[in-house]
Amino acid sequence: MGVLNVTPDSFSDGGRFVETDAAIAHGLELHATGADLVDVGGESTRPGAEPVSAAIEIDRVVPVVAALATNGVVVSVDTFKAEVAAAALEAGASIVNDVTALTDPRMAPLVAEWGAGLVLMHMQGEPQTMQQDPKYDDVVQDVALALRNAASAAIEAGVRRESICLDPGIGFGKTLAHNLDLLALGVSRLAELGFPVLVGASRKSFLGEILGPIEDRDPASTAAHVLAIAAGASIIRSHNVVMALRTARVADAIVRGL
Repeated sequence: MGVLNVTPDSFSDGGRFVETDAAIAHGLELHATGADLVDVGGESTRPGAEPVSAAIEIDRVVPVVAALATNGVVVSVDTFKAEVAAAALEAGASIVNDVTALTDPRMAPLVAEWGAGLVLMHMQGEPQTMQQDPKYDDVVQDVALALRNAASAAIEAGVRRESICLDPGIGFGKTLAHNLDLLALGVSRLAELGFPVLVGASRKSFLGEILGPIEDRDPASTAAHVLAIAAGASIIRSHNVVMALRTARVADAIVRGL
């Protein structure tokens, strides 16, 4: 999954692809260099990010989604608002990447109506406050339970089981220790639930906590993604598609004999 942020304030590439033409060109590049799908987001969910209205989000993502879908790109929309998801699906998106796992009660029925794919990501709290003091009794079990419940709710609303993917939400309301536990133990625990697992460690701040203030976090992201694949992840979400694709191919060959 290639990352395409059409926002001025995303943590990694904020502002680079705000202009629609630049965003479309980058999305096509991600696809051409090996992304199986491109995840388009119109609202930053980095720690401390300010919320934006659904109208602004729609204005940012819909032209990009439409252009990419017209060019044969499989598109997911990164949002937790049903209005945004509906507009993106109408424009040609085929997957909703719900970064709050159905906090909007309208989301699951919408996805079911469209027969779309659904990524359920775990986030504790909201972007403005999620990193202030996140706490869990047992982060692996707590995240697994929350996502299992969200998946059950989606299925009850009519979403097909085979259309659901789970994401532990690395960096979303988690400390360094929580992130490491989820990568070490949580990915395999989620895979045991019988759904594909998506992991997005790309360029996240916890890597900087381990390595210090380095500019290039892509090699560190690769290490996290390789271990996630070994633990059972089916999708890795990356800013650097070329590196991620090579990583996935080698990891798959070792782990799955592909």
